[in-house]
Amino acid sequence: MLCPKCNSSTKVIDSRDIEDGKETRRRRECEQCEYRFTTYERLSITRFMVIKSNNEKVPYDRNKLEKSIIKAINKTNIDIWQIEKMLSDLEFEWMKNKQWITTKRIWKDVIDRLKQISIVASIRYASVYYWFQTKEDFQKFLDEL
Repeated sequence: MLCPKCNSSTKVIDSRDIEDGKETRRRRECEQCEYRFTTYERLSITRFMVIKSNNEKVPYDRNKLEKSIIKAINKTNIDIWQIEKMLSDLEFEWMKNKQWITTKRIWKDVIDRLKQISIVASIRYASVYYWFQTKEDFQKFLDEL
């Protein structure tokens, strides 16, 4: 890996597994300018397809899902690392014996996990992805919480 400051080679000075071995945290140091920084390595999970509501099949895109969740947690005190852990756990669950997953299942699982972190974030996420048409639709969702 190259130094982000001077573009020289770096060495690993510390390495630790985190997230129950699903990620590796490495402290690195530039061999030339001695700048220190941290990198995270995570298993890239893209081996399953998402079936959309119109039956179109697309590859799973973590970034797309992460952006939508970040919109829901905007202006809250939720740490982005909680979202990273939540997504890693969900991806691990989805990967078990599955080659595809529906968007409905993704939405449901994300909303269920967001409820554990923040009710407000789960309501914000649901309001976008369930396309509430009336206040009664919205109230019905709130009643189910």
